[in-house]
This record gives sequence, structure tokens and C-alpha cells, in this order.
Amino acid sequence: MRIHQAYHERPDAMMQPSDLTLVQMGWRPFFSEQVAAEERNDCQPVRVMSVHRGMVTVSGEGIEDSISSSLPVPGGAEERPTVGDWLLVDRNTRSLVRILDRSSLFKRPAPGDERRVQLIAANVDTLFIVSSCDQDFNIARLERYLVLARDTGVQPVVVLTKADRSPEPERFVDAARALEPGLRVELINGRDPTSAARLAGYCGLGKTVALVGSSGVGKSTLVNTLKGSDSIATQAVREGDGKGQHTTTVREMHRIAGGANEGGWLVDTPGMRELQMSEVSSGVTEVFDDVTAVALTCRFANCTHGSEPGCLVRAAMANGHLDSARFERWRKLAQENADNSATAAVRRNRSAKAKTKR
Repeated sequence: MRIHQAYHERPDAMMQPSDLTLVQMGWRPFFSEQVAAEERNDCQPVRVMSVHRGMVTVSGEGIEDSISSSLPVPGGAEERPTVGDWLLVDRNTRSLVRILDRSSLFKRPAPGDERRVQLIAANVDTLFIVSSCDQDFNIARLERYLVLARDTGVQPVVVLTKADRSPEPERFVDAARALEPGLRVELINGRDPTSAARLAGYCGLGKTVALVGSSGVGKSTLVNTLKGSDSIATQAVREGDGKGQHTTTVREMHRIAGGANEGGWLVDTPGMRELQMSEVSSGVTEVFDDVTAVALTCRFANCTHGSEPGCLVRAAMANGHLDSARFERWRKLAQENADNSATAAVRRNRSAKAKTKR
């Protein structure tokens, strides 16, 4: 099987055969129902395994290679291929025809440029929010990832790594579980196959799991262990501040170990130092349902929960029914989301106008 060869080194190469079926790659009725009868004759579905500048590596039944990522008609910020996408390509020319609708899409405002959006991964079934049992553990960061998962409709699982290096790893588990009722939290040693094997249940046939988290928390180590190989480079965390260096530079799909008919897919992503919120109102509401429930009872619809008389949010914090630190995190995220969502709306309007002119 050659799925993880460096296709991008030979962008002009002829398509190579793949021995995987579409079902093994994650194909399901949601995607097949989007393909018209006439398209089945002229086009072939392929899945994006990794994204490079101007190219995407793809795999399908009998196909495994690198193709241009250019669409026949350029679209908006989200109308470009990302890892995990399903594409239709012309059977004869192998050119990209269109991107199939996604069952899920993780994205964020591009760091340093609020006018752009960065696509993280598409068609994900489960999100592993990876944090380590050390100074990297950060409740506010975990909440941000939970907001993304809930807004996208993808099951989140908090994966706490480096359990073997902490004298009290259970306190990190308790802190993570306190974020929301029923949240799944897994405590593992990412280098130990027996420990990491507890995560294999999320990675069944055709399933796709994306890993997100800061640099140095052990995402690449965990992927290597679940793959049963050490093909992904890893680096040590700096001792001074516990921060890791960016080892993963490309979002790429990897097949989990487990035999031809068992393993699903893992998407390793570069560590994110900045995760801005945009267009995730439902996710914010769901993750902070305790805060929003109280806020909705305020006597003024536009209450800022500051100095207004009769503010029930302030009253709830005063009597201990609402944690003030959690409220401040909610307010920050809600405002950030509102600001970035407004920017995104302007961006879409500009893109629509540009399309009309063309």
C-alpha cells in the first residue's frame, strides 16, 4: 500500500493504483447521494489525503497520486479542497470538477489576517482534543476546541497525554470532565501501544478522527503509535516553558493500524498557538449553556451583565451559582465570535460580488 508516499514530489506523475475501496476511505450515502447519474460516467470520487501549495494528494479506487487543487471556477474562502474532502475528478483528464458537500468542516480565521479563513479538516467524525498533563493544560483552550466541535456537530474527546510523567494525572481528568456533563476524557501514555489502544474504538472502518492541540502535546507521537510506525517526526518540548515546536507542518490523513478491513483515518494537524472563534454561535451556546441560560433571564435583552440594575448573571455570580471566571471566558468568546462573524459576512459579500462580475 503506497498511500503515504510523497506524492507532492512528483506533481506531474501519472495516477498510481490504490488497493483501497471507497468504503474503507470513508465513503457513505451522504456523499454518494450527491453524485448525479451522468457524473458517475464521467467522474470518479477521490478523497484528499493532504494539501500542498497548488496541489492535493488524493486516493480513490484505483487512484493514488497528486493533482491540481484548482477548481474550474474559483470560489469563496471555503470553496477550495482541504484534507478529508471528497472530490469528483474527470476520469480522462484527472482535473478537479467539484468538491462534494461536507458532513463537517473545521475552520478558523487565518492567524494575522482576519480577511482570510483557514480550513483545518473536512468530513471528520470525531475530534481528539489533545492536551498533556503538564503546564500545557489550559481550560480556556479546551473550551475553544469544544465550541468548534459542538458547532460542527462532531463528537469531541479530550485526550490527555503524558500521563506517565504526572504525579497526579487524575486531577487533569477531573478538570476536563467538569467542562460539560458526559464529556469523554481519555488518559493515556501516547508512546504505549496498550494505553493508546483505548482510542482505537473511535477509529473504526471508514471513520475519520482529527487531532488538534498545541505543539508538543504528543499528537504526532500518538498518531505514530496508532499507526504502528514512527514515520512522523517528533520533537522534544522545551524544558523552560513546556512549549513544543511545530513538528507537523502539513495536514495529512494517516491510516490507523488494524488490518485491511478495520482501520479508520487520523488527521494530524499543526499545533495552533491561536484559535480565533468565528461563526460558532451555536457552539458557544451549547458549551456555555449554564451561562446562557442565566443570561436569557435578565430583565433587559441587551444587558451587558455589567452595572445594570437587576442583572441576574451578576446575582448568580454573587451567590456562587455561576463561576465568575467561566462567565468572563464566555463573554470573551461571545464577543470575539460576534466580531469575527461580522468580518466573515463582509468577506462573503465581497466574494459574491466578485462572482457576479465574472
